[in-house]
Amino acid sequence: MTEPLERHQIGCKSIKNIPFFADLRNEEIENVEKLFVKKEYAKDQVVLLEEDTSKCMYLIYSGKVRVVKHNEEGREQIISIHRRNEFFGEMSLLDGKTNPATVIAHEDAVIGFLAKEDFEAYLLSNARFQRKIIDLLCRRLRDSWEMIKIVSFNAENAQDRVMSLLERLAELYGVKDQRGVIIDVKLTHQQMANFASVTRETMSRVLRNLVKENLIAIIDNKTVVLSKTFFTTRDKRPFHPITVEY
Repeated sequence: MTEPLERHQIGCKSIKNIPFFADLRNEEIENVEKLFVKKEYAKDQVVLLEEDTSKCMYLIYSGKVRVVKHNEEGREQIISIHRRNEFFGEMSLLDGKTNPATVIAHEDAVIGFLAKEDFEAYLLSNARFQRKIIDLLCRRLRDSWEMIKIVSFNAENAQDRVMSLLERLAELYGVKDQRGVIIDVKLTHQQMANFASVTRETMSRVLRNLVKENLIAIIDNKTVVLSKTFFTTRDKRPFHPITVEY
């Protein structure tokens, strides 16, 4: 990991607009905001390596990052994608152990660093913020459970697995418009395959089938739109579907 060397204003946005800090008083927000160090990352640049000992809490000011594990062949297994105003790295600060996964800029991003000593002094000592941390860790655990369901669901039926993945991505990143639900995160076929633990060839084949059946559309080869029909033809659901009203 490349440590930031200086404090500088990049894509600055007040943390008072971030729900995670909503319970802090104005003076507390001002103090914490001054402590963040901001750094720009290019797409696919490593932010934090697995087995690194994290000395910071990370806040995404803009862009997205993906959290991945690498298998024995070196292939990425995507665990999650974090967006603007979301955090990562807090687990290592709490238990003192190494980072459990690698974090990579999924697109050009601006990330803020809050040093461990500042995290402990200004945030962890705050009872209201402690509750926020507990909620965040519970959400991380539930997200991991949902992804485990996808990769273990109906392993012999690739289309069911891919449709389960698309439904989960729509739940997390979906934006509704007249066409259906747009998954507001761009993923290559290989990255989607890594997410679902299938081969790229299988992913491409299933996506072509779903397009032919008018269940999805693909824009610019990366952005997936789930049609209204997609949600009415799902016979098996490994988790509760998102609610889509038209």
